[in-house]
Amino acid sequence: MTDRSIERTLSVLLRAGVLLSGLIVFAGGAYYLAAHGGEPASYHVFASQPAVDRIIGKIVTGAFAWRAQSLIQLGILALIATPVLRVAVSLVGFAIERDAKYVAITALVLTVLLYSLLEGARRG
Repeated sequence: MTDRSIERTLSVLLRAGVLLSGLIVFAGGAYYLAAHGGEPASYHVFASQPAVDRIIGKIVTGAFAWRAQSLIQLGILALIATPVLRVAVSLVGFAIERDAKYVAITALVLTVLLYSLLEGARRG
């Protein structure tokens, strides 16, 4: 692999991730508006998101069951996963090039990203 092919792969990955997440959010939003667009909004009482919209496994299950809010949440998760996946692919590319310094730096960045995501999910 050359630097050019790695850059091209990362470019395609980022574009595809953003496009896919946008399409998922759009589909979920359109479905939500079709089903609930006429309902009045209540801004006087705060209600937190139910577990089905906060826990990754339940979000995926809800999205496959065509639950509109779960589809929107899945699109947001895909958007969050896109740059994390980019860092992981960069790590593989640097490892193939045998660039130890960038492998170490990228591994550290990936570790921090994954730790923060997992710790946030554990507390959420």
